[in-house]
Amino acid sequence: MIPTEDASARKREIEDKLKQEQETLSFIRESLEKSDQLTKGMVSILSSFESRLMQLENSIIPVHKQTENLQRLQENVDQTLSCLDHVISYYHVDMEVQEDVTLEHLPEAVLQDIICISAWLLEYGRNQDFMNVYFQVRSSQLDRSIKGLKEHFRKNSATSALHSPAVQTKRKETPTKKPPKRPGKDDVVDIEIDSYIHCISAFVKLAQSEYALLTEIIPENHQKMIFDSLIQEALDNLMLEGDNIVSAARRAIMRHDYSAVLTIFPILRHLKQTKPDFDATLQGTAASTKNKLPALIPSMESIGAKALEEFADSIKNDPDKEYNMPKDGTVHELTSNAILFLQQLLDFQETAGAMLASQESSSSASSYSSEFSRKLLSTYIYKVLGNLQLNLSNKAKVYEDPALRAVFLHNNYNYILKSLEKSELIQLVAVTHKKVEGSYRELIEQEIQNYQRSWLRVTEHLTERNIPAFQPGTKLKDKERQIIKDKFKGFNDGLEELCKIQQGWAVPDKEQRDAIRQAQKRVVSEAYRAFLQCANISFTKNPEKYHRYSAEQVEEMIDKLFDTSA
Repeated sequence: MIPTEDASARKREIEDKLKQEQETLSFIRESLEKSDQLTKGMVSILSSFESRLMQLENSIIPVHKQTENLQRLQENVDQTLSCLDHVISYYHVDMEVQEDVTLEHLPEAVLQDIICISAWLLEYGRNQDFMNVYFQVRSSQLDRSIKGLKEHFRKNSATSALHSPAVQTKRKETPTKKPPKRPGKDDVVDIEIDSYIHCISAFVKLAQSEYALLTEIIPENHQKMIFDSLIQEALDNLMLEGDNIVSAARRAIMRHDYSAVLTIFPILRHLKQTKPDFDATLQGTAASTKNKLPALIPSMESIGAKALEEFADSIKNDPDKEYNMPKDGTVHELTSNAILFLQQLLDFQETAGAMLASQESSSSASSYSSEFSRKLLSTYIYKVLGNLQLNLSNKAKVYEDPALRAVFLHNNYNYILKSLEKSELIQLVAVTHKKVEGSYRELIEQEIQNYQRSWLRVTEHLTERNIPAFQPGTKLKDKERQIIKDKFKGFNDGLEELCKIQQGWAVPDKEQRDAIRQAQKRVVSEAYRAFLQCANISFTKNPEKYHRYSAEQVEEMIDKLFDTSA
């Protein structure tokens, strides 16, 4: 038998284990209940999430479709811009921008594609975006095209004889009293002028082309506005360069370099020639846009008229009397410069006349007839010539020798007349002063006579006055012999002195030089021969001492006048 105590202990042990098992079972039941509740909650959450996910999907699908549409729109815009940029490759601009220049647009198939894309963008309400992009791209391309043309022209002009159609006659050597400019500077200026003239023509042609293309792509009610915006950058750059040219001309006037102002003449003429096409091309744009480039016309006319006025005054008041005067009496630099300046005005008669007309009244110079402008230019040239004549007369007083003074004035007057006759200046001056040619011939003849007076001190010794009357075989008195000796000596010394001095003088015109020599030979030779006949008597034991020259030798000496190489 198991002891009672052991049995009791065993029983308690079993009861404790049972109790533990019951507690474990109870815990498991509670856990299962909680698990069921959690499961139900999770199922509920998943059901709710599934419902919400379906709602989200229903919302996302339309957004996704819209996104795809937007992506296609973006791709279409990019393709449109690419096609528009393709226009560049179809531009063909004659680099000399002649009047018959033509621009090739897009091939018809490409253009039709762009038109379709434009219509599609308009239909889906993207018109403002694509039009803004369009004018920005085309504006930049227009400006680059003109800058590229300018650079191309400059490079080619530096090594070739390209010539602007607006400048029908190349500018001649610049007239100036100042030291010659560094070699090549005038050529650089010519290139800049021609380059700007070409860019003006290029702008008009390219703007016309842009507008023609724009009308195919941009809605009609937006065309003028987009075109106005499109041309602004290129137009502003042209204006800036034009203003710089005007400013440079104004500075040149301040330093009395009137030749530099000539740069605006071909530009001004071309602006006037281009203005009708410019106005027609920009018709419908804002007034501020249409008036930009034409605003240069009155500005250039004003500065040009000021230069002409001050140039005429400078010819009259040139103070150079003692310095830079030709020692040989040849043509003064002022004369050649003045004539050269006037000759250059012939290339721009209408432009120069309009400048002068603009100063006559506050109204536009274009309101004046071409005949009136021509008369104003004729009067202006005559005024310059009058100022030049007065200045030359004052300068001639520097010469102490009246004969050299006469040679100087003769050379200058003859140079002026010959220059007038070789150009259209004589006809232009004759519009208002018909006797100008005759006036200069009288002045030239007058100075020849003044020069010939210098020989009176030679020929006065050859007169028959005081020569003693004698009979054959009659012996002369000492006083009578001395008179003849003095006459020979006075003639010889005067002849030698004049020939020595006047040999270093200059008469550049060969025809005039020969005529003066011939006239002087005739006068002196005839007087000398007559004197030799009268003095053909015995008056000295050494006749060779006094009778140094034969008549032929005297003529040979006069033939060497105005010849430094003799």
